[in-house]
Amino acid sequence: MSTKNQIPKDGLAGMKENFMADLQSGFMVFLLALPLSLGIAKASGFPNPIFGVVAAIIGGIVVSFLAGSRLTIKGPAAGLIVIVSGSVEAFGGGEQGWHLALGCIVAAAALQILFGVFKLGSLADFFPGAAIHGMLAAIGLIIIIKQLPVLLGIAPSLLKHASETDPTKMVSYETLPLLGHIPSLIPSLNSHIAIIGFVCLAIVFGFSFIKSGFLKKIPGPVVVLLVAIPLGIYFAIGTDETVGKYSLVKVGHITEILGKQFINVDFSGFTSNSGIFIQYVILYALIGSLESLLTVKAIDGLDPYHRKSNANKDLTALGIGNAISGIIGGTPMISEVVRSSANVGFGAKTRWANFFHGLFLLVALLVAVPVIEMIPNAALAALLIFAGYRLASPKEFKHMLHIGTDQFIIFIITIFMTLATDLLIGVGSGILLELLLNLFSGAQLGNFFKSRSEVSQNGNLVTVKVTGDALFSNYLGLKKKIYALPKGKQVTLDLSACQVIDHTTLHSLHGFQHDYELDGGSVTINEHESHKPKGHAPTSTKVLKKG
Repeated sequence: MSTKNQIPKDGLAGMKENFMADLQSGFMVFLLALPLSLGIAKASGFPNPIFGVVAAIIGGIVVSFLAGSRLTIKGPAAGLIVIVSGSVEAFGGGEQGWHLALGCIVAAAALQILFGVFKLGSLADFFPGAAIHGMLAAIGLIIIIKQLPVLLGIAPSLLKHASETDPTKMVSYETLPLLGHIPSLIPSLNSHIAIIGFVCLAIVFGFSFIKSGFLKKIPGPVVVLLVAIPLGIYFAIGTDETVGKYSLVKVGHITEILGKQFINVDFSGFTSNSGIFIQYVILYALIGSLESLLTVKAIDGLDPYHRKSNANKDLTALGIGNAISGIIGGTPMISEVVRSSANVGFGAKTRWANFFHGLFLLVALLVAVPVIEMIPNAALAALLIFAGYRLASPKEFKHMLHIGTDQFIIFIITIFMTLATDLLIGVGSGILLELLLNLFSGAQLGNFFKSRSEVSQNGNLVTVKVTGDALFSNYLGLKKKIYALPKGKQVTLDLSACQVIDHTTLHSLHGFQHDYELDGGSVTINEHESHKPKGHAPTSTKVLKKG
């Protein structure tokens, strides 16, 4: 068990102390990040997949020194594909849509910097857990649906149809219409590309079932590439005139791409399409920040040294990284959960692992482009489909049902509304539904956004009595009080007077209990004996049954 005295040093001293551990972890994460960054940029509608790697390089080489978290990996994420591709399409698609979408990314980056400066790192605590999980599951389903045609080798031209308002204009299918259209496209698949796609899909899913042993230490995406590249050569998919244009990754040399036009951002979308511009700035800033904050929190829980990240500093660093990436032409970045978890698993000690991962990516772009251009797009689609599956796993549905029917309904409605409309409406629907369910359960309207609690201390005993409802929408006030308590005390959180204690609040209070007890104190959470849970989990919403 690691102790406080064994905490790795930071800065240059930390690099000297943990050089080999961080170098090895950085290299392993680089192997994961390269194909995923290429695939994410391609799926996002960027003109060149190299711009996903550019974002990861900046996230590693630049942001690692500014970040408030030590073990998170910064880079492009599958969870942002829906927003990025949506913004590119909304601005007309192609290079023009890319340039204008970059304006949204840079503007959102400025907001992220302000979030950090004004200490809004608690932003994630305001959103109900079921709505967040529903949003992520919906994103996962969208990724899967959008990548299926790529996996099957269906020509991109077949994925467009005449606009209802302008029959002469061809537009891409939206998510649900595309899902319904895929069966009719199956006869048009390319058998060679589909074979590569399904083999890669089998590999990446197969690796997820390996729990221990030597193979567990090998990144699945690396095996995918080691199999996909030879298969692509064997089937000669790059030389097939019918599929050559969309079968392999097309990159070009980094000096040619960035040398041609180093500054790619265009802010004119603010004046020409202000509604679209503002909508996507909000989405980039909120969803990107939310995903990052959740990742930072999760990785803190995995840190063997129990170090706590500075969420506000991390948001500021993220904003700086996104501004640089967006100006150059790169995708937006977040603290990415899969690569960050792998970083911890590979034995990273300090922020230098993130730096080394970025450095290896830079070297790869300088010397390994010919190899990168041998990667079949179907292999990247397989990796992205697996990333989507992680977000929308059946376990997520089962978990939400276990927590309670109320949370499961919020989860499902958020998914449906996101698929049918967009992310903002989807998440907004989840928040509104949670508020309504709390109201119907007996919560007082006056308690929705106001925390009512009192702190009393008697020697080593501290009691925090909550006299109003304990809801996600008023938790920030309670959080401010409990996290300001002196360390090492015997704390009692008295919730016995609450009519409603919702799942999000209980989950957060259990997190506080874990953190406080790591620092040498103790926490007891008291509820009323008449509190009835709506599910089977310790954090299920509880309602006080009177009489």
